[in-house]
This record gives sequence, C-alpha cells and structure tokens, in this order.
Amino acid sequence: MAAPRLYLITDRAATGGRPLDQVVAQALAGAGEQAAQVAVQLREKDMEGRALLELARSLRAVTAAAGARLFVNDRVDVALAAGADGVHLGGRSLAPADVRALAPRLSVGVSTHTRAEVERAAAAGADFVVFGPVFATPSKPGIHTGLDQLAQVIALGVPVLALGGIDEKNAHQCILAGASGVACIRSVMSATKIDKSVSSLLACVGAIHS
Repeated sequence: MAAPRLYLITDRAATGGRPLDQVVAQALAGAGEQAAQVAVQLREKDMEGRALLELARSLRAVTAAAGARLFVNDRVDVALAAGADGVHLGGRSLAPADVRALAPRLSVGVSTHTRAEVERAAAAGADFVVFGPVFATPSKPGIHTGLDQLAQVIALGVPVLALGGIDEKNAHQCILAGASGVACIRSVMSATKIDKSVSSLLACVGAIHS
C-alpha cells in the first residue's frame, strides 16, 4: 500500500476545544476526492485503552466514510479492535517484525529522527517512515534537520514523510526534496478553516487525482 501523501496526526489539545472526530471529519471534507491519499494517525498518548478504543472507533467511522486510512499510534491491540488500517511505531514501540507477526494485515509507519533510524526502519520492513522535525516547531525548540538531511534519508529505500513545522508555505519544498508526502499536526488541528487547510496542503504536495 502506497504511503499517504498527507498524514494528519491528531492532538486534541490543539483543536481549541473542538471534538477530535469533528476536526478530522472537516479535514477529510477538505480532501474531497483525494481522501484516499490521506491517512489519519490517532496519537493521543495520555488516553487509557478503553477511551482510546472508543475514540479510534469513532475516527474509523469518519475515515471509512471519507475513504481515508486510519493508523493508531503504538497500540496494535487498539488498531486491530477498531479495524484500523495500520499502526504507527516510535522508538520504544514493538519492532515492525513483531507487529507483522501479530497483525500481518496492518500497515506499519515508523517515526525517525536520524539517518540510522531510517536505515533500521527500512531494513525492518516499515511501509513508510516519518522523518523530522524538518523545520522549526514549538514542540521541539531549537531542533530541526533541514531539507538537506531530508534529501539524504530519502535515498535509503523507504518512503519518507516530512514532519515538523510543515505548512502551506513549505510543504512543496519537501516534495521537491524527494519526500513521498508530508505529516502535519498543528497546521491542520489548530486551523480556523480546517477543510481549506487540507485542500491547500494537498495542492502543495501535488496530490494525484484518482
């Protein structure tokens, strides 16, 4: 399965009090016919299992209606129970091979920050990696890789999505550097006009019409 062109990572603390399922629904409305090129990662690390599963099922209904994919951060059990399309792994998560053994139907994305981590994820059979932060971002002040490092890891044999300070002003630069797509949090979750933000981002990354 191809890597998403736009990877929307949730953060309910960034929505300004708007319910997360409504924010995601508005985002996917902005994707329109290109929703198949969008994936949503449910990344709410502070939630306990039962509440997370309830939210995952709600987002599964929203993403399925739009034709988009749903990934669950770290929790393979929740991804399976919710009928999600994939799981997203971090540095302390299960290895991709372990996820394949438990749930061979799930796609696997992996968070990376260095060339070595991208190499390991590629060797482990990740479907795609998220690499960053590429640009400056409030969540990681003073730390960003820049476009040069992004371009270097793109040659390592696994689709790379750029993350970190991505917005409508710089998303296309990541595609020009060779990224398969971009990943966003605040530029969508905190947007005033969520649907327009998503449609603009998809235009910036040159989403392919089906």
